[in-house]
Amino acid sequence: MSQTVMQRPTSEVETQLDVELRKVFKVFNGETAVRGIDLHIQRGEFFSILGPSGCGKTTTLRLIAGFEEPTGGEVLIRGQSMTQVPAHQRPVNTVFQSYALFNHMTVWDNVAFGLRIKKCGFAETNERVSSALQLVKMDSFARRFPAQLSGGQQQRVALARALVNRPTVVLLDEPLGALDLKLRKEMQVELSNLHQELGVTFIMVTHDQEEALSLSDRIAVMNQGRVEQIGTPSEIYEFPTTPFVADFIGDTNLFQGKVDGTYASTLEVLTDNGLKIAAKRNESWNGSSPQDVVISVRPEKIQVALHEPDEQVNCYEGRLKHVMYLGTHVHYVVELLTGDRLTVMQPNRAESLIDLHTPVHVYWSANDCLALASL
Repeated sequence: MSQTVMQRPTSEVETQLDVELRKVFKVFNGETAVRGIDLHIQRGEFFSILGPSGCGKTTTLRLIAGFEEPTGGEVLIRGQSMTQVPAHQRPVNTVFQSYALFNHMTVWDNVAFGLRIKKCGFAETNERVSSALQLVKMDSFARRFPAQLSGGQQQRVALARALVNRPTVVLLDEPLGALDLKLRKEMQVELSNLHQELGVTFIMVTHDQEEALSLSDRIAVMNQGRVEQIGTPSEIYEFPTTPFVADFIGDTNLFQGKVDGTYASTLEVLTDNGLKIAAKRNESWNGSSPQDVVISVRPEKIQVALHEPDEQVNCYEGRLKHVMYLGTHVHYVVELLTGDRLTVMQPNRAESLIDLHTPVHVYWSANDCLALASL
């Protein structure tokens, strides 16, 4: 008599995950590099892991690739545990900052290398290499050697070599770090277009905030082996949840102080230097007073006026200490009467620049700054 086996239904969320990290730790010689991180990366997503040097982001990528094994926790790809699965058997391919091309092989042979290792037939190898090179616009360079290519062209070949294996996930380890600024900008556009065209999951490690903000669907900001915040680029930039994220992503002005008054959506904070600042409450603020807080206000949110404006809150007198003309923007440093220094970024409106040491007023809306719980 046959018995029907009931299968547990897989949730929609589970089926849409390409990569999962569950409470993953990594310890090297007694030093913890990754501290219990959880990541859920959606299918087809461009996901970036961002952080300063030594924060554990490259180790995290290597754990996904299989170049390192976790000390604790679990890595899953498409719902399958990667425990004991060696790197060469995982459905991922890595593009390194150094490109790692074989200098003695032509572009064609570099891209075909992985397929030959897998013993793909001649016709299939031919078709897949041709398609991969066309995709990255390098088909006309197939017979050249890496030394005959520019940095940007070598990067394209490295991408083609990763994509030719049709991986579930493409891992990018500081992929544009070796390029000059102009070429890096161009390659950012190409990488974004390539991702949209392929629909493959990209996971990129970078320390470049602008690169992460411009390319990613979501970003994980890491600090000292932990994930501080995960969110879309706009969420990470506009609504940082910790002082570290506020300071690391872009430029910001930070003030240390204590809560002096609470309202429905704002806090009044008295800074250590005596400024009273009205700020939007961050969701992470738990409501106790007089709790230590950090106020974050972005330079582009601050206005500069030669005469006192009609603003009732967040308006302070100071003196201009530094002016830097940047073409599209003008960068000011204003020293307030309290001694605090503010960085201000204003669009270039073709007006004459304010002279150094001129008395000025700076002001901003309470909705343009955040009160963050001090750690």
